[in-house]
Amino acid sequence: SIPTGLWIGQIFFKKNLREYGSGNTGTTNTFRILGKTAGTATFAIDFFKGTLATLLPLFLHIDGISPLIFGLLAVIGHTFPIFAGFKGGKAVATSIGVFLPLTFWQLLIAAVLCLLVIWRSRYVSLGSLTLMTVLPLLLLFSGVWSWLPLSLCLLVLVVWKHRENIIRLLTGTEKSWLKSKHKE
Repeated sequence: SIPTGLWIGQIFFKKNLREYGSGNTGTTNTFRILGKTAGTATFAIDFFKGTLATLLPLFLHIDGISPLIFGLLAVIGHTFPIFAGFKGGKAVATSIGVFLPLTFWQLLIAAVLCLLVIWRSRYVSLGSLTLMTVLPLLLLFSGVWSWLPLSLCLLVLVVWKHRENIIRLLTGTEKSWLKSKHKE
């Protein structure tokens, strides 16, 4: 439930990210409004929130509770943080962190595809949606069945959180990553 981008903006830049750009507190808006260092820190902290939560039952030797539950709770806490009025990020960075410990190769392939889509299209939202759509397919085809339900739940959450981006992508009004060099 730690709203990383929001707190970085408030503590180090005296800015409330909700008042700038897309109004979102996630990585992309943090990059756009606060710069590379703040954006990178936001991504890293949000990413490792998911990884740490997923590994927590292993670190604490907790039997009987799946790491999937811990990972899902981390993403829900990130997306609906109690410390920020239940208005958080769009679930992508934390979701990626959740999948890192146990689905490394599938995640790596999905991440490479995500980066290629962002590079070619200049739309972070399209890359994020690609990653979250491709990941369940990779899990399915590689036989990693135990993580498939979580990946599908997180895909639904990410699509729902990106619903406005999807409309803008379809209407050609989505902001590109390099907004100064590309049409918005």
